This record gives sequence, C-alpha cells and structure tokens, in this order.
Amino acid sequence: MNYKKNKLYIENLSVQKIAKKFGTPAYCYSLTKLKNNIKNFKKKFRSINPLLCFSVKSNSNLSILKEIRKMGMGADVVSKGELAIALKAGINPNKIVFSGVGKTFEELKFAVNSNILLINAESESEINQIEKIAKNKNKIINIGLRLNPNIDSKTHKKISTGKKEDKFGLTENNFLKVVNKYKNSKNLIINCLSVHIGSQITDYKPYEKMLMVVKSVIKKSNHNFEYIDLGGGMGIKYNKNAKELNYARYNLILKNFLKNYKAKIIFEPGRSIIGDTALLLTKVLYIKKTNSINFIILDSGMNDLMRPALYGAKHQIVASTKNRNILRKKQDFVGPICETADKFLSVNKFQYLKEKDLLAICDVGAYGMVLSSNYNLRTKPSEILIYKSSSKLINKRQKLINII
Repeated sequence: MNYKKNKLYIENLSVQKIAKKFGTPAYCYSLTKLKNNIKNFKKKFRSINPLLCFSVKSNSNLSILKEIRKMGMGADVVSKGELAIALKAGINPNKIVFSGVGKTFEELKFAVNSNILLINAESESEINQIEKIAKNKNKIINIGLRLNPNIDSKTHKKISTGKKEDKFGLTENNFLKVVNKYKNSKNLIINCLSVHIGSQITDYKPYEKMLMVVKSVIKKSNHNFEYIDLGGGMGIKYNKNAKELNYARYNLILKNFLKNYKAKIIFEPGRSIIGDTALLLTKVLYIKKTNSINFIILDSGMNDLMRPALYGAKHQIVASTKNRNILRKKQDFVGPICETADKFLSVNKFQYLKEKDLLAICDVGAYGMVLSSNYNLRTKPSEILIYKSSSKLINKRQKLINII
C-alpha cells in the first residue's frame, strides 16, 4: 500500500477505483504482499527449514488459503470447519496439524479420517477420545501433546496462551505423566511436543524462556519427539514506532537449541503472514461536531472489525486522498453500531475530512473478516484480492435477505 500523486494505491489500483467497483466496507488484500511475506518468513528461518502451517484462524478465506498452499505452506486448524476448508483449498493433509482445547468427538473422527499429520492434544480426556477412535478404526494415530510452559509472552492478556492460569495445554507434571502413560500405546504415537505462548509477540525473550522449559521437559520425559511445534504468535508493526520481533536472534536461539535434537520444527504463523496485507475500505457517513471533539462516523463498525473493541487494538487510519490541511482537534473514528466500544481510533490531529470521503483502516488481514459478525443485523463486507492491476472478488458482500 502506497501513495501515488497523493492517491492511495493497493499495488497498481487506486482504492478509489476499488471502492467504486465493489462498494464499502470492503476488505482488500495485496497478493504480492502476501507472497513476499511468505518468502521473507521462509528466508528468516531457512537455516532450520521448519514446516510452516498457516494459522487458519487468522484468515480462513478460501482464495487466500489456495494462494498460501501454492507457496508450499500447510495449515494449523482448530475446528472441523477450518480443517474442511484447508482440505478444500488443496492443502496436503500431511502438512495439517489440528490444535485447540475443545475438539469434539466428531471433529476428532473427521481429523483421523482425513489422515492429517497430527492432532495436538491438550488434555488426558482428549487423548482417551483419540485412542478410542483409533482402536475402533484399527489405526495408529500420531498425536502431539501441548505443554503449558507457564511463560508470560508479554502480550495482551486476552491473547496470552502460555501461563498457568490460561486454559491451554498440560502443566509440566501432567505432561510427563501423560507421556509415561501412553508411550507404549498400541494405537497412539506421541511424536510431537507442542507449545504456543500467545499472539502478537514482539520480544524474542519469551520464546527463549519457552525453549528452556521445552529443553528441560524433553530431558525429564526421556522421550524422542519427531516434531517440536512452537506455534506462532510473531507480531507485526501496527504503527511505524512499534517494536518489531528480532527474528535473527530467535533463529539463532533455535539453531543452538536444535544442536541437541533431531526434531523437525513446526511453526504456525498467521498474523505475520497475512496481517499487513490488507486494508478495510470505509466511507465517512457523517461528521458530528462538538466543541471538544469531532465524531467521524463510518459505514464500517465493530461488526466488521472487532479487534479495537475486543482487545483495544489500534489500527492506523489513512485517507484515500492526501491533503495538507490538518485539523488539530480530537477526532474519534467510530462505527454505526449501538455500542460505545464501537470506536476504531482517537487522534488529536488529522487532515480535514468531509462526508462521503473514503478512508482505509490498515493492517486488517489477520483476525479481521474472521471475527466479523451480523451484530445489529448488519451484513458482512466483501473481500477483494488485488494483484498488480487486477482485482478479484473473493467473497461477496452479504445480502440482508440471507440473514433474516
């Protein structure tokens, strides 16, 4: 995304042309940016050659998943629906891992029947269910065990997943007990240690501490794991002054870690692959002025992009056409939903705006459309894939007739 002669472009198309063709609100993705992100991620970790399983929870658009598959990635899924769409996208089952704390019996059966790489189990009860299915089908199933390392990932509390008070994974003691109990199972092979400590992580130190715990647990378990699934969680820069993860340092730590093990590393990147590839195009409906604040009321709301209301996330907002006339006054960019929390951003200065102006909310590729809803019985936006000078509708705008 860049400006050309003060006009905002996605690749070689102006957002004004895109909005004129497809309307607003609309999620718009850059395919070139997506491809470059995948290439760069692979390059950062080429010395350890990990298996990359895209986190489908971050973006489950079928067309996006097909492009990701073309780039050689697998998939990390957390439901039957995500597994089904990953398979529909043509992703190799041998590159799919099924994670998540609450898999149903039907979901586990579907995973077993799909012959995926492995199921990451999070409790002994779940393992019992998998073993029951395996016995009934006379199969040997590969499973991973998710460890809760009790590590603070230094991220938002709602997206922390590796502390003892979080619902995810097995404590160290329970992990070791489960390994010992099932290591001689006739129907299960524990071939993966899995760990995932959170999302939007921008400091390598929590990963370093996580690997120290993993190393200790492997030694105590006296078990050879074919895979070590380190999850994802790598953060992105939502503004130019934000901290960025030191990938070189993380890669070096991993290289040193692997000197003692022959295991294959699995990563489950989502946000770091898709997050900064997309804009949410939205129009100014009304400008409501008071003495102290201007409310910029948009045609997009928390039903389209939940992250600001849910996590207090701040996405930059930019104008489709730049001008130098700056209004130095508090301005709140808000949506039409009947909730005070339906606010995207507050700023103390922004260029002068008028009603019907087109704006873009930045870096919405991850946990954007997937978290959208029909709250207030509003329809979901369209999704557009941009490549060079072409645009493709990859998800139609919902029609009201389909939800009432």
